Amino acid sequence: MARRVNTWRWPVLGLAALYFLVPLAASVVFTVDVPGRGVTFDAYRRIVSTEGFTSSLLLSLELALATIAVVLLLMVPAVVALRLGAPRLRPVVEVVCSLPLVVPPIAFVAGISTVLKWGPEHLSRTPLFQTFVAVQNPDFPFVLVLAYLVMALPFVYRALDAGLRAIDVRTLVEAARSCGAAWPQALLRAVLPNLRGALLNASFLTLALVLGEFTVAQLLGFTPFAVWIYSIGGSQAQLSVAVSVLSLLVTWALLLTLAGFGGRTKTASRG
Repeated sequence: MARRVNTWRWPVLGLAALYFLVPLAASVVFTVDVPGRGVTFDAYRRIVSTEGFTSSLLLSLELALATIAVVLLLMVPAVVALRLGAPRLRPVVEVVCSLPLVVPPIAFVAGISTVLKWGPEHLSRTPLFQTFVAVQNPDFPFVLVLAYLVMALPFVYRALDAGLRAIDVRTLVEAARSCGAAWPQALLRAVLPNLRGALLNASFLTLALVLGEFTVAQLLGFTPFAVWIYSIGGSQAQLSVAVSVLSLLVTWALLLTLAGFGGRTKTASRG
């Protein structure tokens, strides 16, 4: 059995590499090969100076940081409490957190649009009217944070659940409590340091989701990074593909950095 696995490993890895690298190579060739001019990197030089690049990228990064902070603040205490006090509710929580994978994004954003239209019409004389206006502020549309929070639940839950399975949460919490620590202190000082890898994985998955999400932002009328790339695709095709290639390479670099940091963390903890 081991020989069969080793025999098929390299062909499968080779096919996977071709599946990812061939389209990437074709995209790079498209961005640098200009008919009549030969090879040029003007498309990559124009990225930073193009109108809307900086503002859209900063908006996406701000949305990503806010989403990461909110989803971890909600999910970390929830999964710890679920494992310590209510393990029978785990199947229910798994189903609820997996629902965003089942609901199509177009249906999800249609529901959000309906609520955003209904609120100002029926709550114009209540304090909630200003809330509906504030969450749709173009400078920082907090409604996108709420949408991305829901969309990130499956990935964050799986990452945190895998991290909690690798440690004895009950023993850590009981040891901290026996030393006089309150529940928040036990969570911060005993549990979170052992969940560093899981927290990094959840944060990276959320970051990748926010930077690449297009449907919700486009239909709600906002312009984060993914929508900006699409908007310049019609008039500046090479620039659009160059930005996509660059963002993909940056994402891979972050993934490799995260993997290396996580490996060093595990080695240090074992040592």
